[in-house]
Amino acid sequence: MNAAHRTCLAFALAAASAAPYAAAPGPFPDSDMDAATALSDTNSRAMRGREIVPPGVILNLKGKQRNLVWQGSYIVNTTGCIDCHTHPTYSPGGDPFQGQPERVNAEQYMSGGRQFGPFTAPNLTPDNAGRPAGLTREEFVKTLRTGHNPHDPAGQILQVMPWPAVGKMTTRDLYAIYEYLRAIPSLPDNPNPGP
Repeated sequence: MNAAHRTCLAFALAAASAAPYAAAPGPFPDSDMDAATALSDTNSRAMRGREIVPPGVILNLKGKQRNLVWQGSYIVNTTGCIDCHTHPTYSPGGDPFQGQPERVNAEQYMSGGRQFGPFTAPNLTPDNAGRPAGLTREEFVKTLRTGHNPHDPAGQILQVMPWPAVGKMTTRDLYAIYEYLRAIPSLPDNPNPGP
């Protein structure tokens, strides 16, 4: 077989193996990207999310959808969630803004405590039933889409939390955040809140 035939055969095999992905509907109902692109992007985010779980944060993966956990880690650990929901954000000697090697405060990871005037970022770690911030997945998504936590009085809207932006994420992204938060260690409310 000459080089031209090998090249044609390679293209044919590549096209045949990619066809099921290209022909399949996208894995995300609210996405217009083709399935192959979506799978590639999702897989790379999941791989990165697995790599960036802060040292000292031991995940409980039993009964969890691991790919969603890793995607949730990617979102939570790259979009600033820890800046408000972990106080202080960094362990002593681990503040990158002071030129130190980054070390996230695993002891208070996502237990809330950052204060903004009269508002304190809540604890997002799982409760005794395994629900982040005591919310079911549906309540969690609705809170991030509407700014109203169903455990708060009617009409009360979350302040400081950027829910108008976060709520625009895909449902799958919000499910991934929830699944990751289900996997992190349960902690009591941060005992030392502060600005």
